[in-house]
Amino acid sequence: MTALNVLGTMLMPCSYDPLTGFYRDGCCNTDEHDHGTHVICARMTQEFLDFSLSRGNDLVTPRPEYRFAGLKPSNRWCLCALRWKEAYEAGVAPPVILECTHARALEFVTLAQLQGAALSSSS
Repeated sequence: MTALNVLGTMLMPCSYDPLTGFYRDGCCNTDEHDHGTHVICARMTQEFLDFSLSRGNDLVTPRPEYRFAGLKPSNRWCLCALRWKEAYEAGVAPPVILECTHARALEFVTLAQLQGAALSSSS
């Protein structure tokens, strides 16, 4: 079965460089093993990366043992839905690419919230 995005169409890839997704398949795919629900495709901003670090989630420091180079502003990444929601409520949510955001995100945030922070898939 093909995964759907929040718009009800086929889920599009979020990023292959850096390679993202819970399954490191480039998409914000999810299932019962993804306890963090990494379903929101977002374009990183320095403000969000700093916020995430302040909450104990270091997305910047390279971790070669996990083949992770560290994120930089403008990188796309599949974020945990609750972290994005927390950032949204704090006014620092990174922009979202709706076509690449898994429909399961709607269990945590509204489509209106995502649309308010949306970029086009080519951004």
